[in-house]
Amino acid sequence: MLLRDIAHARAGDKGTVVTISLIARRPEDYPILEERVTAERVTKLFGPWLWRPAVRYSVAHLAALNFVLERSPTQSVTRSLALDTHGKCLSSVLLDMEI
Repeated sequence: MLLRDIAHARAGDKGTVVTISLIARRPEDYPILEERVTAERVTKLFGPWLWRPAVRYSVAHLAALNFVLERSPTQSVTRSLALDTHGKCLSSVLLDMEI
């Protein structure tokens, strides 16, 4: 099953920082997100693109996880013309993760 089958995502970026919120479509699916979508898996997914490992925050009362990703200082969204590195595109990549 793909992550998008049980969750949706919102993303934003400022400079070198991207945040991706992953929200369970149904509260009862939140434990699956907590178990299977770890900071380590997200770091591996975005691997060479990241400057530092992904950081995960749990927001249980919203059935959501929030990931903070940091790009290298030379990869600021405000300095790049590459649309594929913007947060909204990256959230779509995350939703394609097999869980």
